[in-house]
Order: sequence, then C-alpha cells, then structure tokens
Amino acid sequence: MTGRAGETFTTDRALLDIDALLARPLPVAGPTAAESDPETGEWTGTGGDGFRVVPLWEGDALTGVYAAEWNDAEDAAEAHRAALVDILDRRWGPHRAVPLHVPLFRRQEGSPVDPLFDALFDQDLYGDLTVWGPVEGADLWVGVSVGHSDGDAPLVLAALVAARPVAAPDAW
Repeated sequence: MTGRAGETFTTDRALLDIDALLARPLPVAGPTAAESDPETGEWTGTGGDGFRVVPLWEGDALTGVYAAEWNDAEDAAEAHRAALVDILDRRWGPHRAVPLHVPLFRRQEGSPVDPLFDALFDQDLYGDLTVWGPVEGADLWVGVSVGHSDGDAPLVLAALVAARPVAAPDAW
C-alpha cells in the first residue's frame, strides 16, 4: 500500500508531483532506502544512488474482484498512465519503452540488477517503464509505470527520476 491510497487520480496533481520530483535533489550515493508515512507506514517513496521513485496514484484493493471488474480496474490504471504519457510526450517529446522482464528474470535467478530496478521490484512495480530523457531543463530521466504485487493488491502508478539513462539490459 502507498501513501496515495484513497486519492482520486488527476493528471494535474500527477504533473505537479513529477515536477516536484524533478526539483528535489537526488541521492548521489549510498544504499537504496524506502520511505514511509510515519503514521500509517505506507510507502511514500524510495531513494537510491542517483534516483527517486514515488507513487502517483493507488487504485482500490482487488480483493474479491474478478472478470469484468478486474478488467475495469486494469483499464482505469492504464488510462491514467496513458493520459499522463500523452501530456509528457507533448512536454518532452516521444517516450521510449523500457521493458522490465530481463532485469526481473535476473533478479529472480539471484543475479544483481541495477538498484533502480531493485527499488521498483521491492515496491511490486513490475510493469514496463515509459521513459523520457534527458528531459528539457534538466539532465535527468523521467519514467512512469503501473504495477501491483498480486491479485488482491491495488494497482499503483508510480514515477521515477534518475540522474543517468534508464535502460534495461538487452539479454537475459
């Protein structure tokens, strides 16, 4: 669960969150550390060596949700991501897709992966990334992704900012 539980998605708020993420200094070194709300313990972000990841939106829990309702929940999450991608494409130009299956397979077999990918996977963000960069006005890369951990967990839309190019390895 994230600190965004129960909030309604708006692209305006998501854009403000991404702009705030771009304005915030990134950790330059050190271990990856997840941050949480002190009262609820819900995830509010993760920072690591040259990157930060934050939740932008969290859907409803999918407990007892099947068939059409399940598809509706996935469609809603994808629609939020697509609306945000459309605006960011107009802002920064065409995005590129960064599939996460290779780093995920590497992690599952016990091989090391980039700390950014570890941070995403630690928050159950397994969806492929949509990435821009370096973005105008900053030598930073921005990405968004939708993911969830299991059948009952809510879908989460998250954003990341990184100080270096975001690219998955080509081969497993």
